[in-house]
Amino acid sequence: MAEGKSGIFFMEDALEMVLVFDGSGIISYANAAAMKKLEYDKELCGRHIGDVFPNTFRQTEDGFETEHIFGDEIKNLVAYRRNLTCFPVEARILDSRESAGTYICMANDILEKEFLNKEIEQVKQEAQQALKVKSEFVANVTHELRTPVNGILGNVREMYDDSLDGRTVRSLKLIERCCDDMNKIINNILDFSKLEAGKFTLEPRKFHFRNMLDYVKSNHINKLTEKGLGFFMTVSPQVPEHIIGDELRIVQILGNLISNAQKFTSIGKITVEAVKTAQVNDKIELFFMVKDTGIGIDDADKDKLFRSFSQVDASISRKYGGTGLGLNICKQLVELMGGRIEVESEKNKGSTFSFSIWVGVCEEEENASFQKESQTVFEAPPPLAGEEESVEDIRKYGTPQNFKTLRNNLSKLILCVEMENWEKAEMFMETVRELTNGAPREVGRVVLRLKMAIQKENYDKITTAFEELNQILNP
Repeated sequence: MAEGKSGIFFMEDALEMVLVFDGSGIISYANAAAMKKLEYDKELCGRHIGDVFPNTFRQTEDGFETEHIFGDEIKNLVAYRRNLTCFPVEARILDSRESAGTYICMANDILEKEFLNKEIEQVKQEAQQALKVKSEFVANVTHELRTPVNGILGNVREMYDDSLDGRTVRSLKLIERCCDDMNKIINNILDFSKLEAGKFTLEPRKFHFRNMLDYVKSNHINKLTEKGLGFFMTVSPQVPEHIIGDELRIVQILGNLISNAQKFTSIGKITVEAVKTAQVNDKIELFFMVKDTGIGIDDADKDKLFRSFSQVDASISRKYGGTGLGLNICKQLVELMGGRIEVESEKNKGSTFSFSIWVGVCEEEENASFQKESQTVFEAPPPLAGEEESVEDIRKYGTPQNFKTLRNNLSKLILCVEMENWEKAEMFMETVRELTNGAPREVGRVVLRLKMAIQKENYDKITTAFEELNQILNP
């Protein structure tokens, strides 16, 4: 550091340029950084400040004129080198507190910063262009895939005939199921690509809320009933009859959550609840809960649920299928509707997925009272876990409730085998396997033999294993 004539201490080794000039504009001090950046030797001292900042300071007979306001505020200026080339700087010009009529300019070269900013902007634009190309490619590919899949599906349905033998019908049904699954995957990928590209738009319109829930129920009730699961759907009386929102996407979110619950639940029931939680002007917040009594999720795995292309673990994809896109799409759709989605779960005790959305309320219903004596309730046949039969008792091998449920599922399983409906037989076999968790080793061996026989469609071995299990359950 060196002390100038004004008594101010200057930082000779400072990285930023430091210039000191007086009221006449003559530079009396320049540090090493200033002389290096401006390409001067010692002759920088004695020159006018307008030589360095000609766009900011105009030389006059009395000294200089400037529109620049002195102070701590940083301004973007242009500094000129000795050879009259220029570069951008961020500068502050202060009045010296220790010497009247003396000014201190501190400036940083931002040429490199501006260059990097331009490079960053170029990389950003290239990334956006790449994302656009990817999104267009995905959209085109999914549309192209849908055409042959629907072609296969249509031809398969035309091939059904009463004269076909059982094996051929099973093969056709398998192809039909694969085509349906492929269409679901294509739709998920298309939705995901639109959401990622920011091109997804909601289409709100007026619709009847309870009719929408009835439609959701009708889409799932058959599979849930076949699986022996109870299904309850309740609506708070405060929810208006008609709301304004994207009905298709609300159905998509509920359908995905109910399908997941059905997929991972073998015993018990699934409950859907809808309540009104808030109102601001003509907007209301609706809160939904989808509860199940399925396999549950460990706390450590919850953060994986809403990631794209992610499952809790690899065994989930092998055992239950899925792309890992469904919940991520649900999350993004919910956020587009101004809400959020969460999950509460305990391993082997079920899960509760909840989400909120904001929708419009119709003008004619805005001030209406929706209080009713009771909630609107849709329900499937009572679940196996009734008031006196908890899911825990059913799962615990050896209890009367467990044996009762086992016998019920075994009878459905053998009926599916007799009808050669192997897909449903495997579904009931999975329930039997879950109900025999914790059973003695000899029981586990019989269950394993039964499972392998069903996978191989071996009727004789299925019958043998079934009779062994029946003897255990009916001593």
